[in-house]
Parts: sequence; C-alpha cells; structure tokens
Amino acid sequence: MHTVEISHLAKRFGDTQAVANVSFSVQSGEIFGLLGPNGAGKTTTIRMMLDIFKPDSGSVRIFGGKLGLEQKRRIGYLPEERGLYKDQKLEPTLIYLGTLKGLDKKTARRRLTSWLERLDLDEHRHKKVQELSKGMQQKAQIIATLLHDPDLIVVDEPFAALDPVNTRLVKEIMEEQRLAGKSIIMSTHQMYQAEALCSRIVLIDEGQTVLYGTVDEIKRNFAGNAIVVKGQGDFTHLPGVLETRQHNGTWHMSLEIGSDPQTVFSTLAARKGVKIERFELAEPSLDDIFINVVQKGATQLEASHA
Repeated sequence: MHTVEISHLAKRFGDTQAVANVSFSVQSGEIFGLLGPNGAGKTTTIRMMLDIFKPDSGSVRIFGGKLGLEQKRRIGYLPEERGLYKDQKLEPTLIYLGTLKGLDKKTARRRLTSWLERLDLDEHRHKKVQELSKGMQQKAQIIATLLHDPDLIVVDEPFAALDPVNTRLVKEIMEEQRLAGKSIIMSTHQMYQAEALCSRIVLIDEGQTVLYGTVDEIKRNFAGNAIVVKGQGDFTHLPGVLETRQHNGTWHMSLEIGSDPQTVFSTLAARKGVKIERFELAEPSLDDIFINVVQKGATQLEASHA
C-alpha cells in the first residue's frame, strides 16, 4: 500500500490556476522529491495533500484513505515559512507542539532532550525563539516535525538557512528516517539536494506533472542532453545550448531537447580561436534536466519522448 496517492489534483485561486493536473504516489521507506521552479504549485499541492486546502478536483489518499485526526497525528510537516511562536521559549513551545500530535508532556520532554542535544540546541532551550538565529530556528522546526515519530514526513525546503555542517546532519537524519521505513516527501528547487537524497521524483511546472519516475530512469531518458568540453576559446552562445557554465576550467553545457551534440561540436570546431581538447557526452544532472524541461515546456517534452 502506498503511503500517499495523489491523482489529478487541481486548484484555482480566482484567476490563477495554481495547480492544474498533478499525480504521484509515495511508498514507505523512500525519500521522494517534489520538485519544480518557484510558483510551480509545489506548496499548494502539499497543502491539498495535508487537507489545509480543498482541491477543486482530483483525489488524495493518505495511509489508504481520507485524513482524520489519527491519520494527521502520523504526519510531520516542516513548512517553508517558520511557524514557531517567536515570543515563547523554545523548550515549552516544542513540548506543546508535541502534545498537539498526541504525545503526553512527559514523553515529549524526554524525546526533546535527545533531539536538542543532537541538533546542538540544548543550551538554548530556555531562550525565546526570536532570540535564535535563522539556522537554529530551522533546526527547531525540524525537531517539531519529528518529535512525535511520524510515519509520513513532509519537508518544504528543509535546508533553508542551514550551514554545511547542519545540512549534512539533517541529511543523515532524513536517511535514518528512511531506513526506519518512514515515507519522506521533500519539496525543493535545489536539484542537487534532491539528486543526492531522492530515489524517485515528480517535477511540476505551471501546476502540472511534467516528469515522474526514478532519478536513474529520468537521467537515462535525457542521456545526450549534456556535454562536457575542455579547451581554449569562446564556448558561449551556441545554437542548441540552453545553458553554459564553467567549472575548474571545464565547460558544462545543457542542450535543448532534440539538439544534436555533433552539431554543437561542428559549430565549435568552426569557430576562430577555439581549440577543443576534450568533448564528450555527460550524464545529465537533475539541474540540467530541470533547466531543459522548464525552459522548453511540458508540451515539447511530451512530444520529444512520445
């Protein structure tokens, strides 16, 4: 049984079609990426999934059915916007949020001690939330998300405001939750984070599902849409190339769908002052694929892979 089943969700706010047609499912024991550019409909989809918004059409099934109070208590949600009570002290705030998810105060306090120590917040437990740095507040919200040991964990931009050390720590925690059989939905526009953590993804653009599947399958489908070039001269502004970026003396290029790498090579070879030392196809990153899909649009994508 899938933990989450989303089918053809749609939601309009006035003249704005926030979500038009989104479908995906999430299994136990996986980190699932809900990806897309800003304004694509990711947060609206999450809010419909969690029964914060009612969809205009489509269906949501969580734990095999509709969401009731008991099912909601099995969910941990980290919103992108910080939602802690800023003028309250950290420890009682987190204990209170734990009781809202069904924990008694004694259990919540015992679990909280362990989490505060692990996330290096123990010495700050008596401070008001507003006295904490943005990174500390983010870690506090992560604790609030996990304190009641949820079966479904939904995190919206979980690495916001975190330094590299704490980003690595949160990644470790998410992997531990996955190994414990939890379902994790991670919404982000940071493709490299999704690529490192997620086994499957859905990419939403303009409120619609435009890519859905395992990361490996999607990369195979886009093989030939990324090249690596090393040499001397001007490697920018090439026909058929969506983006060119340089890293450590090597040029990485994301190609348009249908663009022929051999044509790119011929164009470069014909340029004055260009010397090619290395030219090869590369496995596209999710970032390459993201740029390709979002810039070219879902219609051309579907036609290309039909």
